[in-house]
Amino acid sequence: MSADVYRGVENREPILMTPEAVEGLVTLEEYRSKGAGYTALEKALKTMTPEEVHEEVKTSNLRGRGGAGFPAGVKWGFAPKDTGKPTYLVCNGDEGEPGTFKDRWLLRQTPHRLVEGVLITSYAIGCNQAFIYLRQEFDREAVRIRSAIEEARESNLLGKDILGSGWDCEITVFMGAGAYICGEETALLNSIEGKRGMPRVRPPFPAIVGLYGCPTIINNVETLSNIPAIINNGGAWYASYGTEKSTGTRLFSVSGRIANPGVYEVEMGVTWSALLDDLCGGPSREKPFKALYPGGSSTPILKASEIDDVIMTHEAAFELGTFLGSGATIVLDEDDDIVDVVLNLATFYKHESCGQCTPCREGCRWMVEILQRIADGLGTMDDLDLLIDVADHICGNTICAFGDGAAGPVATAVKKFRSEFEARVAVSTARGSE
Repeated sequence: MSADVYRGVENREPILMTPEAVEGLVTLEEYRSKGAGYTALEKALKTMTPEEVHEEVKTSNLRGRGGAGFPAGVKWGFAPKDTGKPTYLVCNGDEGEPGTFKDRWLLRQTPHRLVEGVLITSYAIGCNQAFIYLRQEFDREAVRIRSAIEEARESNLLGKDILGSGWDCEITVFMGAGAYICGEETALLNSIEGKRGMPRVRPPFPAIVGLYGCPTIINNVETLSNIPAIINNGGAWYASYGTEKSTGTRLFSVSGRIANPGVYEVEMGVTWSALLDDLCGGPSREKPFKALYPGGSSTPILKASEIDDVIMTHEAAFELGTFLGSGATIVLDEDDDIVDVVLNLATFYKHESCGQCTPCREGCRWMVEILQRIADGLGTMDDLDLLIDVADHICGNTICAFGDGAAGPVATAVKKFRSEFEARVAVSTARGSE
């Protein structure tokens, strides 16, 4: 991660990547002296009801930053009240999507901000026990978040009777075992419960029947890290950033053929060129951009020509047939072979499929075999349509969205870059006729 930059319209202040955060707000002292640490928690507990906190988040229209983009405030409202069962909050810090590393940045640079966001959210939904789920590779990040939790506990910001409010809350850090599928929220819940990380059939949804069979709200690291700023400044303030439907700012992990890869905070609604050309410095090899994965490798690929003057919002991405996903922008240039790129990613998804659903388990294997055949110069023109057909039989036919994330980008790549696939097939056809 070589760049930590904010880009805003009208030069407004960043929300997450403040200069102090880029420098590092690791300790409680740093967070309080430079980042107004825990003032939002104090405001919530001493001057607001849980319902008022919830209402501010709804007003902000903060959308989930983990991939789905669902409004956080609306999601919180799905948890039923007075069930006689505890309500849990789970922070999803698995971040296994290839190309994504912005949550890791937050965990390293501002661990207390996440702790504060978790506490405020817990207060709003009536939770007394929260979990932060991290992937096993985040060992250094786990040390920092655990240290932040202990510092908060020592200062009566966590645990019993927090700040004299009479409200108790504990946070437990849970380390996964490195499986990509555990980024899926119900597989994550199974992992915490000590079961195999396999997605659950829904309904019931986690908000109703989640962790240990109790109401559970699951939010992403970046989503929860925005909560302190929303409570300190108000939901309307946050909604003034971005567009009407895609509010606030967004962290993007930019990698690939780009001059300055790294984590960037941009205001929703700026153009792709503002990020890739103005901030990231354009292509790294003086070759024209060819394509990009806008929100991680599980989002359908876009041609470079498709993003000319296009703004970065959920709605604009959807109109292009793709998604902002986890904010992982992977850039390709003219020297990158799409066949090899797609084969590499398909191999990853074949390995990471939990195997529960037959269309995904068998379909991912078949896609890799067909792509490998084409890459090895043994493919036929029929293989191209077969790839799309296999992908179509996976999409929409699995318990979770893993199948769509594995198959959709393959089908899209074949359709948009069919000439490159045909060129590889033509080579094998020419060899066969010699």
